[in-house]
Amino acid sequence: MAENVLKGKRVFGDSRAPKTMSEARTCVKTGCETVLSQYNRKDHCYTHAPTKFPRLRGRIVTDS
Repeated sequence: MAENVLKGKRVFGDSRAPKTMSEARTCVKTGCETVLSQYNRKDHCYTHAPTKFPRLRGRIVTDS
């Protein structure tokens, strides 16, 4: 039974701080007053973000 024991190593040191952007940024879409998070590296808010389609191998993606 003792041969099935798992051992790990303790994590040492500080983790790196997350990257931050400037504060008080707004969406680049004209007329949109949405304030972006300082951790959001994109220029658009969720509502105005460009649509991205996932890569589907062997399937045809149709615009609906």
